[in-house]
Amino acid sequence: MKPFCFAKNQIISAEQAAIHPLDIGLIRGYAIFDFLRTEDFQPLFLGGYLDRFISSAEKLNLPLKYDKDELKNIIYALIKKNELQQGGIRMILSGGVSENHFSPSLGTLFIFCEELTLPSPDKYEQGVKLLSEEYIRPLASIKTTNYTLPVWLSKNWKEMKAEDVLYHHGGIVSESSRSNIFIVKNGIVSTPKLNILYGITRKNVIALADQVQEREISLTEILNADEVFMTSTTKRILPVTQVDGTLIGEGRPGKTTRLLMERLKELEQKEKAPAK
Repeated sequence: MKPFCFAKNQIISAEQAAIHPLDIGLIRGYAIFDFLRTEDFQPLFLGGYLDRFISSAEKLNLPLKYDKDELKNIIYALIKKNELQQGGIRMILSGGVSENHFSPSLGTLFIFCEELTLPSPDKYEQGVKLLSEEYIRPLASIKTTNYTLPVWLSKNWKEMKAEDVLYHHGGIVSESSRSNIFIVKNGIVSTPKLNILYGITRKNVIALADQVQEREISLTEILNADEVFMTSTTKRILPVTQVDGTLIGEGRPGKTTRLLMERLKELEQKEKAPAK
């Protein structure tokens, strides 16, 4: 964590940040967050992340005292204060301390700057493995702090040299624990439409692809796909070459996946370019 954060309605030393022990973000797990990356001191796709953060607060009935422009100003000030050339920015809004210790109240806004390590180059070159898990995230379209199941499962998937889990229910795939999922079959790109968090990277990839079908996708389709990849802020586009014990396609990153990886890099470069 970088030395300065936003808490107590001001930029302060991160060591001074604190949350009340009876905040329902802590005792009930009722809170939201969002996370974005910086490159060359620029927050990538900041508008999209702020829109989602504000929307998450509204959907969970959490009062947010700051508007989009104010949040932007805070984030740019933190980047400058922390000299965050490349790293992560985490926004958290807690549920607050309420009289009945259950209902949402006026919570606390935290914004932290963090060190960030992206996946190693060999993962992009060779692809990664996912483990299927029968599960649908509660309130999937809201970026809540409830990651209890994947954190609990993570010991098992690390021992099995997997990158993450792949959620499905009744044979229908939704997402990974921290990423969206795409498949390629006969040149057609598809991604799940329901029971997912609508990722900012997912949105960018849909715009970059020649055509994407947003639809119901079965676990069987995943296993028989020509290519599978996952998208997220920290993974960007990461090829998936194995699910459980099944190799995907030829067992290496496919042509469409690699093309979209290059297009996303180009889009990020445009995002960093100063306005003319």
